[in-house]
Amino acid sequence: MKRYQGNPILQPRVENPWESKLVFNAAAILLEKQIHILYRAIGNDGISRMGHAATSDGYTIRDRSSTPIFEPNSKVEHNGCEDPRLSIFGEKIVMAYTALSEHDHGQLYQISLTSIAIDDFLNKSWEWNERLLPFRGIRNKDAVLFPRKINGKYVMFHRFEPDICVAYSDDLERWYDIRSVFGPRIKNWDNWKVGAAGPPIELNEGWLMIYHGVSFEKVYSLGVALLDKNEPETVLHRSEIPILFPVEDYERFGKVPNVVFSCGNVVIDDKVLVYYGACDSVLCMATYDLAELLPKK
Repeated sequence: MKRYQGNPILQPRVENPWESKLVFNAAAILLEKQIHILYRAIGNDGISRMGHAATSDGYTIRDRSSTPIFEPNSKVEHNGCEDPRLSIFGEKIVMAYTALSEHDHGQLYQISLTSIAIDDFLNKSWEWNERLLPFRGIRNKDAVLFPRKINGKYVMFHRFEPDICVAYSDDLERWYDIRSVFGPRIKNWDNWKVGAAGPPIELNEGWLMIYHGVSFEKVYSLGVALLDKNEPETVLHRSEIPILFPVEDYERFGKVPNVVFSCGNVVIDDKVLVYYGACDSVLCMATYDLAELLPKK
């Protein structure tokens, strides 16, 4: 693992009330030779919104929005929209995120899906389509869509705590065949709960998925799993040790200490660029060679 020496790459901006306190968990996609980052921001009112930033080299931010590009909808998530993941299908980008709202018994977090045309995205015309709730009224989060259909179906990983689960759909609206993929391991670094990170990466060997695991001590780390190419709920390999865990001060001390949490990864020239939130406070990145992440034969 190679942390970027210039971490963190994004921090709060006090001059913008909507992102003045915290800037962290971000999605990332590669379009027209630029990496586009959609990050979660919290400002003076404590509500999560999303901002946009772009980089040509993966490290240096050259462009950043001064206003939110996605905000809570009073009908769906009036208390915040959190932790985006982006997947491209044809001429549109589908975003999975966590919708936060009030409930009779406290806060309700549930997964939500929306989409935007690639042209609108590149032109910064933030015309998002209808927001869909796959499992309305059920506490659920960490949703991510595989970047292509498998056997003619959309595939989504999500979390019914504490497990990573799978669901399939023909139209992104109705989801079925829900089952657990894998859960915590009692005697390991991920012994409390697990959740998907960014979209899985398609390789000849299968789908390489980065995921986060949480220990009983509430330390958030990142690991990898290799999944069958045609049956993604079949786990071929799972890392015994994390590929990234809190070491640096910016990963150990913050709003929520001892956290590295990723929602986005991009592959360029056999190198994986992983964007991750540290301590729910700032956004950072690390790189890995693909060969390093694959299980040794």
